[in-house]
Amino acid sequence: MICGLDEAGRGPVMGPLVVAAVMVEDDSLFREWGVRDSKLHRPDERERLAELIKAHSSWKVVIIEPGSIDERKGSTSLNTLEIRAFASLLDELQPRKAYVDACDANERHFKTALTRVMKVRPELVCEHKADLNYPVVSAASIVAKVRRDEEMRRIGDELGDVGSGYSSDPKTRAFLENWIREKGDLPPYTRRSWATAKDMLCSSKTSKLSDWE
Repeated sequence: MICGLDEAGRGPVMGPLVVAAVMVEDDSLFREWGVRDSKLHRPDERERLAELIKAHSSWKVVIIEPGSIDERKGSTSLNTLEIRAFASLLDELQPRKAYVDACDANERHFKTALTRVMKVRPELVCEHKADLNYPVVSAASIVAKVRRDEEMRRIGDELGDVGSGYSSDPKTRAFLENWIREKGDLPPYTRRSWATAKDMLCSSKTSKLSDWE
């Protein structure tokens, strides 16, 4: 059995980081379906492919909530959180060989760190752009992305139109600015440790103080 692992949502200011693993006997079906990195598919294609992938594989996801990301308090890197999630998925699925999209700038360092926290010992291939080069990793990237999109829709149903959660998204920035202006704090599901969130909150407080000058 071979396994592909990837994530979605490392950078957003809102919403979770989702790590996914997909395991199959071989990747022939994925090649036949034209499975590629999730970013290369339209949203409707991703959702269609995610259903096919999940129906024809063993798969698991780990959701790392914003609060868990913030609780690192500088002592644990985001890479370490992601590596621990990868390890837990591999320990559960126990593949013969695993292809992992390396989140560290140094592929060798990433592989060493992952091996250190894993209990199982599959053959490991850890590379940058593995989601582009290996269909089984592409499949994991699709499962992770679709699940994160589902989580963002759930958050939107609860709070309002939050957009994609990325700081580059005008909808997300507008939502955060309006929420802070009305409630004086960041909304739930925000990564409070992110520079974008800190800057927006600080800017709001500075603006309120200027009203008294």
